[in-house]
Amino acid sequence: MFKRILAFLLMFTIIGTVAPSLDNASASGTSYYVKINSGSLNVRKSASTKATVVTKLAKNQEVKVHSQEKGWAKVTANGKQGYVSSQYIAPKTTDKKSSDYHSKAIAAGKQQLGVKYRYGGTTPSGFDCSGFISYSYKKAGVTLPRTAAEMHTKGKKVSKLEPGDLVFYATSGGKKVTHVSMYIGNGQVIHSTTSSGVSITSMNNSYWKARYIGAKRI
Repeated sequence: MFKRILAFLLMFTIIGTVAPSLDNASASGTSYYVKINSGSLNVRKSASTKATVVTKLAKNQEVKVHSQEKGWAKVTANGKQGYVSSQYIAPKTTDKKSSDYHSKAIAAGKQQLGVKYRYGGTTPSGFDCSGFISYSYKKAGVTLPRTAAEMHTKGKKVSKLEPGDLVFYATSGGKKVTHVSMYIGNGQVIHSTTSSGVSITSMNNSYWKARYIGAKRI
């Protein structure tokens, strides 16, 4: 009997030694993405808000998570290893949700085709450019700032456009953002303009092409 008890205790000790913690087992080597609304996420040298920042991560950037404990995740990103707050990362499988709200915003925008332009307008009775984009994204469950210039400060700068990206223009010349539209694919954007109201325009249109500033992914 004594030998059997001793064998059981030895087996329990071995299992307890080699089994990883629940957090480590569920997170090790897993791809996550950064879930922040704006700005960047600090990666710190140790699990403390007072620790040195070793790099910064952009919204939706992929990170490799090694472990999670007490609200902190040990990650590798940008070729460096450090710690981020667990509340600002999520499993990579949520990417589908991201693409869904872009599709919903486009669908909501297309439903307003033909609505007339109205300065300061934010409803289907009349839209200005940013009012139309805010309305479309709000229908998809995403809140955006009120003006085109404020929208330009959000999201991630992109050069290869995907449906749902915000496209910005300087209609007064220079680099000051004064107009925003939404890319819908096939080289086209949907927006509310003073001349045509809510309409679809080719990005190769000579007027808009000359005033293009850049694009952001929300």
